[in-house]
Amino acid sequence: MIRAKLATVALGLALFAVPGLAKDKTPPAPAAPVLSAVINPDPAVEPENILALDLSNGGRVLIRLMPAWAPGHVERIKTLVGQGFYNGIIFHRVIDGFMAQTGDPTGTGQGGSPLPDLKAEFNYIPHVRGSVSMARTDQPDTANSQFFIVFYPRFALDHRYTNFGRVIAGIDYVDVIERGEPPANPTKIVQASLLSEGKPRPAAPAATAPAAISAEMLSSSKSN
Repeated sequence: MIRAKLATVALGLALFAVPGLAKDKTPPAPAAPVLSAVINPDPAVEPENILALDLSNGGRVLIRLMPAWAPGHVERIKTLVGQGFYNGIIFHRVIDGFMAQTGDPTGTGQGGSPLPDLKAEFNYIPHVRGSVSMARTDQPDTANSQFFIVFYPRFALDHRYTNFGRVIAGIDYVDVIERGEPPANPTKIVQASLLSEGKPRPAAPAATAPAAISAEMLSSSKSN
């Protein structure tokens, strides 16, 4: 009889204790989303996420923006493009075999937009040929408007710079951007737009006709 009562009391205590333990248990943290490095190369898909850069070298470069990788950075690029911020800006730092950097209205690498700096959105998407990533200072939360396009894979940049897109067309025009820090004759962004805007490519600048050569010029030549 006594054993039966003790068993009943023990069972009751166990029933009271279990909910209390459940309340104290910390729920597991949600797993971080797995990002895919695969991009769709078809510009007809989500044209609102295709950045079109019309360059002074005559080419149009299409970049797929990836909000899944870095939503804040993609939104910043779209905002600045909508303001016409990038139009006329040069590629001020172009290192052969590494990358081409742009997005500074001063052309010095020290400037940016009037908007506040961004919180870093570092990810593990690899920096491969054509990757587009945000430039910053040696502090992580200082990206603003400058970005760079990688010529060749640079995995040392992974998780250190915010990778937010990749070139899907016109990489050959990226390859011929003038080199230098800064270049003597820098390549510039004539027009930046989103493909969904349907903006036509700017007309190519008219070629300057060579000066006519007269007989007098030939007779006074100093060449041997």
